[in-house]
Amino acid sequence: MSEIQKMSCLIIGSGPAGYTAAIYAARADMKPVMYQGMQPGGQLTTTNEVENFPGYPDGVTGPEMMMQLEAQAKRFETDVRFGFITKVDFSGDVHKAWADDGTEIHADTIIISTGATAKYLGLESEQHYLKIGGGVSACAVCDGFFYRGQETVIVGAGDSACEEAHYLSKLCTKVTMLVRKDEFRASKIMAERVKNTSNIEILFNTDTVEVLGDGQGVSGTRVRNNVTGKEHDIPCTGFFVAIGHKPNTDIFQEYINLDETGYIRYEQPGTSKTNVPGVFVAGDAADKTYRQAVTAAGTGCMAALDAERYLSAKGH
Repeated sequence: MSEIQKMSCLIIGSGPAGYTAAIYAARADMKPVMYQGMQPGGQLTTTNEVENFPGYPDGVTGPEMMMQLEAQAKRFETDVRFGFITKVDFSGDVHKAWADDGTEIHADTIIISTGATAKYLGLESEQHYLKIGGGVSACAVCDGFFYRGQETVIVGAGDSACEEAHYLSKLCTKVTMLVRKDEFRASKIMAERVKNTSNIEILFNTDTVEVLGDGQGVSGTRVRNNVTGKEHDIPCTGFFVAIGHKPNTDIFQEYINLDETGYIRYEQPGTSKTNVPGVFVAGDAADKTYRQAVTAAGTGCMAALDAERYLSAKGH
């Protein structure tokens, strides 16, 4: 049995939200300890170019930005640990958590910044181009800019897919939308918006067979009509997946109020407070609307300030 480690602030998860929380918490002398999680640096580590984060006039790669944030958090003496939290217990006055190496942690405050994971189709070709940054993305707002004046394909049938298709239509010469069933899941107003956009072509009853390319970059998508069985190829340089995200919140569900899709509910809108006093949330674990690095960083700041106020009120 390993010893119990007591701390004033535990941050679960890295990424822009976690690192920003760490920077603020460390500067407030809360001596934060961060467990980086399964994907150190979060979703941004799978993003090749970040051109919309303020302060980088020439852009920056996702991994590079995360390394800089980590270095900044460490400069203020954040204890950044490789590893992840496997279990929590928020039932008593002490917030307990257990790390993958068996360490038991008792923390006065906890900031959850575990993020969300984009869902992909799981095709080998899709994963290949995703990994090398060769034309597969799950965020049109982040990456659409790179496909100006080009043709793109987007998979999805919900509101966010319609929103992303509409966003791409302003940048791209043509957007082909692949919808698996014979109708949208999206709200009527969003569906009408894409139907009325002249450069969006919607293919219903359509599945993706393969993402085509030369091994370095995407050049098309092979699709199959799931009613007729017919296949054909669509030329494109960008393949966008908008079939949803899964928030990484499973270990909290016994104690923290989640919405129907697993996102953490804010106890008080305009704060980072959860239903458990002393437990705060930042970033995409609670945000299904914006999902941007800059908004995640903002909520990381809020969570650290809320945690600091909570400790002050308790006389720490």
